[in-house]
Amino acid sequence: MRGFSSHSPSEQGYLLGLRGFLVIQSFLWVFLQTLVPVAVKDSANVSGPTYEKMLRRTLSVLFWNKSLIYSSFIFLSARTICIPYLQNPGKTAVASAVFRRGLRLWFPTAVALAVAKILSATLGTAYIDQYKQETGNVSFDVPYTLPNALAYFNSVFNLFWTNNRFFEQAGNTAFPTQTLWIVSVIYSQSYTVYLTMVIIPYTRNSWRVKAYIGFIISAWWVQSWAWYSITGLLLADAVTNMRYRESAKHGLKIWRSIRCPIWIPCILLMVAGLVMQFLWTDWRPRYENKELLAHTGLYYSGGLNTRFNANEPQARDDDYLLLLGFYLLLEWSDLLRKVFETPLLAYLGRRSLSWFFVQSLIIYTVGIKLYMNLSMQKSFSVRASRSICLVVCVATTVLGAEVFHRLVEYPSQVFARVFFDWIRE
Repeated sequence: MRGFSSHSPSEQGYLLGLRGFLVIQSFLWVFLQTLVPVAVKDSANVSGPTYEKMLRRTLSVLFWNKSLIYSSFIFLSARTICIPYLQNPGKTAVASAVFRRGLRLWFPTAVALAVAKILSATLGTAYIDQYKQETGNVSFDVPYTLPNALAYFNSVFNLFWTNNRFFEQAGNTAFPTQTLWIVSVIYSQSYTVYLTMVIIPYTRNSWRVKAYIGFIISAWWVQSWAWYSITGLLLADAVTNMRYRESAKHGLKIWRSIRCPIWIPCILLMVAGLVMQFLWTDWRPRYENKELLAHTGLYYSGGLNTRFNANEPQARDDDYLLLLGFYLLLEWSDLLRKVFETPLLAYLGRRSLSWFFVQSLIIYTVGIKLYMNLSMQKSFSVRASRSICLVVCVATTVLGAEVFHRLVEYPSQVFARVFFDWIRE
């Protein structure tokens, strides 16, 4: 999703490309969860061909892992939305970011949910129920149908008002794949970043680092997404104001003149997160949610978090460790940053929000209907039908995302910029 301005491509190009890489991952997750669920980590479908089970136990952990994908978007948003202010601290930068953020997200979200409602009203959801029954796919839910225009309006409003239980809101359950809650989290966490970043020009680096760490620990304790957001802000602050890259090239000081290359702790953090991911995927899946008990039940008790919803997306320790190690390595490595500056990834990064909305709508309509039609013809095997659906869904999503970007997302950005400039005059 769009988290920063594009006026400084030399400094931010690799972050744009990273967002494009997440676009590819999210598309793979939506497609496979819908059509090849056995190959997806945390899928409710566990019985299937051996090759699908092997994909589940290996590649799915890194490349189409739902919790890692949405955690990455939230972390990356916090890492990027503060960049304009860090580069040019001032009241105008803060006011512009706060004012334009809502408009840039609200219009595309409203249009996407409106399209979902129109498709639900015209096509219905009976074909999705039929598909689930014929394929035995129990890994996704049929989208909720918003009953009327008032329910639609309230759903869009609540997406930008809710600050807890994001997954249960009507706007999210009415959207294919039930992933619209990510917009709510990113929007609400934007203000956590905005309110925190304004102290940066007026405090010492060492004091800020201590404050950030205290904030992160507190947010972890109450199971708030703020521990991801403040970590992203800390990383941006370290790169911009604390000479992280220059210091990292000299290594991490251990004792006197002994230094440890920075890539070693980065790799260790990533390995710790990956080991946990692989353990929960194949060896001890029943332990996957045990870590959630360590937090406090913020909204219902003063005790431990014993009443969490296992189906609701959560901020997780394993994802956090993997992301923290990766971002520290990314900011240190010139080679790794160049990898993410490729034109294709940058293109996808600029259209990430459009892809996010369009891919679910396409796969839940074109993908499912095409698969059902192909599966009825005996000449097409299951594997062939899935391959054809993949090609068609990719092509349709590319076209649909481009149209959505040009007709909805980009005009929203222009309107937000022009409107802000107008009210300043």
